[in-house]
Amino acid sequence: MKKITTLIAAFIAMGLSAQLPDSLDFVSPFHEGFAAIQKENKWAFVDETGNIVIDFRDDLYWNTDADTSYNDIRAMAYPQFSSDRCVVQKMVDGIPIFGFIDTTGKLVIEHQFLNVAPFANGWTTGIIFEKVFRGKNEFNLDIYEFKFHEVLMDADGNINEFLNRRHNIQMTKRRYEIPEIRSKILNGNLIAVEKDNLWQIKKIDL
Repeated sequence: MKKITTLIAAFIAMGLSAQLPDSLDFVSPFHEGFAAIQKENKWAFVDETGNIVIDFRDDLYWNTDADTSYNDIRAMAYPQFSSDRCVVQKMVDGIPIFGFIDTTGKLVIEHQFLNVAPFANGWTTGIIFEKVFRGKNEFNLDIYEFKFHEVLMDADGNINEFLNRRHNIQMTKRRYEIPEIRSKILNGNLIAVEKDNLWQIKKIDL
């Protein structure tokens, strides 16, 4: 009798695991073996067998006004993996800051980007920032200086090269606009970088 009960429990478990997600608001195409699924404002990922491999969460980045003329955060209509990395977002003082998770859902690149391109062949370009404390003013309020850099980064979060120092980015919610990325990886040897409205091509070693 015990064996029969165990077998019934096993069949029930198999049946439950075979159930595919339903009542979804959106299902994306597969990218690197994963499709994003949406319920209201939360997203999850399923694998090619239909199993949920990353459960529903509200920090996976997507853009309701996606514009595919861009090659950065503004073009992402739904979460997706590239080079086993997917963009996640958190809000800091009303400003969106981006990082990356891996295919297990673990945060592997800290939230540090103001804008970032999808990974391609293990590399991305994006704009990171530093917030440096400079003291207090006459009203005893903290004074901070922001420094901005456009960088070339690998999928482990290592900065390969500082491409450009960036300026004039307003870090207040009311005045903030996502800064435009001014570089593009051309291939494994070359990257194009724009400065003062002119482009230059630089050799890199990826």
